[in-house]
This record gives sequence, structure tokens and C-alpha cells, in this order.
Amino acid sequence: MEFSLQSHESAVPCEIVADEENGRYMLRKADTSGEVFNTPSELIQWIEANWSTEQFVSPAAFHEMMKQLKSI
Repeated sequence: MEFSLQSHESAVPCEIVADEENGRYMLRKADTSGEVFNTPSELIQWIEANWSTEQFVSPAAFHEMMKQLKSI
């Protein structure tokens, strides 16, 4: 799964990758730095601790992404 969320903080979208087949779990933040995780639960925990719906142009897209990530 790959997601692209437009943040209010940057013209560059935040990218989230949860690739179970290849064991890749990572994201790119609004400042274009990134984070890499070993498991989907680590990725979800980081997102819940550091991001909120208000940071994104589409809160619905953020909620849908979280719903799909939690279904992994």
C-alpha cells in the first residue's frame, strides 16, 4: 500500500509505504525527511504520536489511510 497525503506545511506531499510483501514500512514527512520502520505497528504508532488530521488538506484521506494501515 502506498499513500500520498497533502500537508498544509509543504507543497511536497507526505508519502506512506506499507509493503508487506517486501517488508518495507516507511514515510516521508512534510519537511521531506523520512522514517523507516520494521513493522506496520511501528509505522502506525509513529503516525498516531506525530501526525493529526488537522495537518492535512483532506482529513478524510488521513482517516482512510489509518483504517487501511490498521487492517494489515
